[in-house]
Amino acid sequence: MSGLEQQQCEACRADAPRVSDEELAALVGEIPDWTPAVRDGILQLERAFGFKNFVDALAFTNRVGELAEAQGHHPAILTEWGSVTVTWWSHKIKGLHKNDFIMAAKTDRLVSP
Repeated sequence: MSGLEQQQCEACRADAPRVSDEELAALVGEIPDWTPAVRDGILQLERAFGFKNFVDALAFTNRVGELAEAQGHHPAILTEWGSVTVTWWSHKIKGLHKNDFIMAAKTDRLVSP
C-alpha cells in the first residue's frame, strides 16, 4: 500500500492545478491497479473490481459511496453482477488532481481480503 490512503482530500477549486505528467507517472506508480483513461477529453482514473456475485458488488459500491461522502469527493460507479468499475476525476478542473489518487488508494483498501 502507498501512503496516499493516509492522506485526506483537500477542497478543490476551479483554478486548482491538474497533476503534471511527471506527477501522474509517480502517482500511478503508487496505485498500479488503476488505469488512466481519457473520456470526453478528460483524464480520469479507472479500476474494475471483481466479485463473486451481485450482493458483494453492491456492498462494495455502498462502501465506496460512504467513503466518497466522508471525503466530499465523488466518483462514477458502475455496478454490475460480479463487477464494480470506479472512476475518479475532479469535475471542477476537468482532469486529475492529487485528490483522485488519494481516493483511488482509499478505494483499494475497501476491498475485503
